[in-house]
Amino acid sequence: MIHSTSNWRANLLLLITAIIWGFSFVAQRQGMEHLSPFTFNSARFAVGALSLIPIIFLTQRKQKTAHLQPLFNKATIASGLCLGVPLFLGASLQQIGIVETTAGKAGFITGLYVIIVPLLGLLWHQKTRRGTWIGAVLAVIGMYFLSVTDGFSISKGDLLVLISALFWAIHVQLIAFLIQKLDALHLSLYQFFFCSLFSLLAAVQWETISISGFRGAALPILYTGIFSVGIAYTLQIVAQQKTHPAHAAIILSLESVFAVLGGYYFLNEHISMRGLFGCSLMLAGMLLSQLLTSKNTDYIRRGLQCCKKILS
Repeated sequence: MIHSTSNWRANLLLLITAIIWGFSFVAQRQGMEHLSPFTFNSARFAVGALSLIPIIFLTQRKQKTAHLQPLFNKATIASGLCLGVPLFLGASLQQIGIVETTAGKAGFITGLYVIIVPLLGLLWHQKTRRGTWIGAVLAVIGMYFLSVTDGFSISKGDLLVLISALFWAIHVQLIAFLIQKLDALHLSLYQFFFCSLFSLLAAVQWETISISGFRGAALPILYTGIFSVGIAYTLQIVAQQKTHPAHAAIILSLESVFAVLGGYYFLNEHISMRGLFGCSLMLAGMLLSQLLTSKNTDYIRRGLQCCKKILS
């Protein structure tokens, strides 16, 4: 019962993460009206890192000294660097590509990592249950109906966001591998720091940085920095301590649903009945990925047998 409760708690944290990330597509597009991609990412990941510092110190004060991991730990810093690289590549490609596509379509294409995650897991013999595959297929079909209306054409923006999905999948798998023996908040802090640093170096090299741009993009930076980066990525790391990376990817892929909703309410992007049908398929995929385990399948089978006896 405790194990089941912790799993559902982890799933809830992942769902909250997906909601925050979905609406962040709106803020990311609005931020591009004032700043270039690398400059925007450098700012928001710096804000995300800074937002964690008081939380880390408050957490340390409440915990016993014997159970604390030092902040300046070589293993944590090295792991943060390992996570910072795919985070930087995924965020950069997505941010550059989102300029030339809608928030909803960017959410759909990004969500394709729901399939890439279990495929990557096969490379190191990671077990993926049948329910996960069924849920993943339903989620991808749902994302298609949700975001693609006139045929799937690969523009430059679409292609860049698609490549970013590969790095998001690598990021999810790396978290599952690294988080087991490390402090989640410390790991989040260092991955944000390195992502911000890499983005700043790229911005200095290829972009023009202006104070007026930061003023115009202040609200998108604060939202994506505090909520999308500081809170959501940390929730992802905490939740993935209790769930399979493929299951996590399916729930996180729901960000595309909220990306379309955010685009509809804030950017006047149209959502059709076809899109609502896609949302339904994605929700079904998420539920099936959690319910179609061997144990739950036995319960469902026994329940159906009981119903059959009662009706006969």
